[in-house]
Amino acid sequence: MGTCCNSSTVLKLCFLWLQLICVQCHGRILKDDTSSSDQFKNRFQRIFLSILFGMFTGLICALVFAWLVRSFVRYINKAPILKGPVVFSPKIPSKTLQSALANDTQLIGSSSSGKYYRTVLDNGLTVAVKRMEPGSPQLHTKSFKRRIQHELELIASLRHRNLMSLRAYVRESNTFFLVYDYVNTGSLEDVMNKVRENQLQLTWEVRLRIAVGIVKALQYLHFSCNPTVLHRNLKPTNVMLDAEFEPRLADCGLAKIIPTLNLPAASNYGPPESYQSCSRYTDKSDVFSFGVILGVLLTGKYPTDPFFGDTSTGGSLARWLQRLQEAGDAREALDKSILGEEVEEDEMLMAVKIAVVCLSDMPADRPSSDELVSMLTQLNSF
Repeated sequence: MGTCCNSSTVLKLCFLWLQLICVQCHGRILKDDTSSSDQFKNRFQRIFLSILFGMFTGLICALVFAWLVRSFVRYINKAPILKGPVVFSPKIPSKTLQSALANDTQLIGSSSSGKYYRTVLDNGLTVAVKRMEPGSPQLHTKSFKRRIQHELELIASLRHRNLMSLRAYVRESNTFFLVYDYVNTGSLEDVMNKVRENQLQLTWEVRLRIAVGIVKALQYLHFSCNPTVLHRNLKPTNVMLDAEFEPRLADCGLAKIIPTLNLPAASNYGPPESYQSCSRYTDKSDVFSFGVILGVLLTGKYPTDPFFGDTSTGGSLARWLQRLQEAGDAREALDKSILGEEVEEDEMLMAVKIAVVCLSDMPADRPSSDELVSMLTQLNSF
């Protein structure tokens, strides 16, 4: 019995010892598994961060490379600054133009944007040459010269019967010579000065034809050109008249490329928004300037006349016309030299209404040049 008890006790002790060993082994296994898991997580994080860093570095390198390629392509494709005559008309030989500019020319006018000369080429063609000298030193940089060259090429591509076409230009140092067709009648201001001095009679029919021609040119610039072209400096000195008094707008877009000319408010033909530096010049701004010109054609008065210095007139041509229209006295504004037939007077009174709408303070209240063509042509048949 004693031997059996001892054997049983030994067996129990052996069993407990085996259990203890199993528990220890299991603990070691769990510990080893946990350590392996942590190592795996750390290794995964390092791999993920390495991939992420590589992707980020690759993206930065790709962007830098793309910028370098783009800059190189721009440099290769950058238009060279042309020297000498740039001619857009087969009627003007380059050498002939160059020699003509070197000879004496006849001064025919001047404005804030430059002086105008009459020049006869060796082949007998008479042209008008405008000399521009940008005054600001920063405008003499290569970037500016390249930009003005681009804009002049755009202006030269404009084609309309009521526009002065740019036939050629020449850049010499910091001076630009713009070559146009020559018209011997002069500008609208020249003609209206003769009318005021009783040296010329200008009927309502002719004046209306001039107004329609001007607004048709604006319609072309605003609606047919892509991108849209704004005149920015519309006034009588920039409206040339041919022998049949057909108008042709000059200086289209020059105020955009010569910042010192972009001061329409100073010309008394600019819209109210010209006085506000935060305002954007739009096609409706050109329409306001046209409204002033239409007012000049109807009244025979300039916005600079001392007559408008009287407070009773409102201080401007626009205010005076608006007051007379509101009071029902628009006939008082009409140029006495064109008063005559009743039918024509009715047309002129309708034209006063159109001018007043064009002279609205708010651009949104003004008609577009497209609408103006319809309005004016309905006054008479063209």
